[in-house]
Amino acid sequence: MSVDQNILKLFGYRKNGVPNIADGKSRGSVRIASHIYEALGVERQSTEAPQTLGSDFERAIGTFLTERLGESGPGPAFFVGSDPITSFAQYVHLQQMRDLINRIDPSGVLRAELGGDYIIRPDVTVGLPGRGGHPFLHAAVSCKWTIRSDRVQNIRHEGVVLTRHRRGRQPHVVTVTAEPSPKRLAAIARGTGEVDCVYHVGLMELQDAVSAVGSDPARDTLDELVLQDRLRPLGVLPEVLTHY
Repeated sequence: MSVDQNILKLFGYRKNGVPNIADGKSRGSVRIASHIYEALGVERQSTEAPQTLGSDFERAIGTFLTERLGESGPGPAFFVGSDPITSFAQYVHLQQMRDLINRIDPSGVLRAELGGDYIIRPDVTVGLPGRGGHPFLHAAVSCKWTIRSDRVQNIRHEGVVLTRHRRGRQPHVVTVTAEPSPKRLAAIARGTGEVDCVYHVGLMELQDAVSAVGSDPARDTLDELVLQDRLRPLGVLPEVLTHY
């Protein structure tokens, strides 16, 4: 079993018997998710609302990274949290810019024209000690229990902000998900430049399920994502963050 125990606790069946990672309107999604749950021995009924699952998933990923990065031995002192990017050295100037705009333009004209969507708070942040009193943002982790079109756009937006507005080296920008549909995974995993890579919490089980009950297009898509190194198992993420 490859799924971290803190994440596995979130898996369950909705009242209608559909796995809570599946799109109930998609037969393929339900079949793949059901096969994954059978392989994992999932039996519990999920009572969490989607919003609760999302926040619980973020906490589980934060705990996973805290534990695994703490096992990396001597080396950088990583710290895991969920802080706005303006807390970090590469992006502290964005808060300074906002403060300046508020001070010189009480009418709000500049604020309305420039917007404020460049100040984001990633779901999980991994920091390193920095200089000048501000830590360095080593990684921004977007945690999406499942993938929908609006979530893809949110992920892309965060990636663009982190790239365009940084001062210094770019942090790792990754997505972690439990999405069972290869087509939806491809919507964000295929090379777009906004995200380094997508990490799946149960990739081995997903591969087995798609091989057993997935359609030919689903199998081809998943094979492509894995072979092109656009989709990786979550278990390798701590190693990536430690060594790169």
